[in-house]
Amino acid sequence: MYEHVKNLHSYFAYFVLLILIIAVANAIIGFATNKKFVSKDLRISLFALIFTHLQLLIGLILYFISPFGMKMISTNGMGGMTSAQRLLALEHPFIVIIAIVLITIGWSKHKKQQTDKRAFGKIAFFYGLGLLLILSRLPWSQWLGL
Repeated sequence: MYEHVKNLHSYFAYFVLLILIIAVANAIIGFATNKKFVSKDLRISLFALIFTHLQLLIGLILYFISPFGMKMISTNGMGGMTSAQRLLALEHPFIVIIAIVLITIGWSKHKKQQTDKRAFGKIAFFYGLGLLLILSRLPWSQWLGL
């Protein structure tokens, strides 16, 4: 079961990152060109929100069945882990949860804006910040097979 959830979490991450990059790029372009915020823009942002939340749910399941989650912390303690183990057990989950909270805040704030430019700006800022946080804490060495 662990391997199946791990593979789902790893492969679904490519799709989540792609849709998140598309949402951020769409918002930046909309902001820069003073585009009207239409249903296509709404859907792109909404899909990015939904898929990041779905990825979080898969990640939380993985965290509690994985040997790198709570089991690693309770067995070795924080001082007994290598930097790679600490990344998987603490840094990645914690920072990604913060990133998804920021994405959710961006979704909520964009709906309250009076102008389309400000709506695009909220999406660009909060989704972009969330994307940067996620990219900063990906286990690149494992993900890319290095």
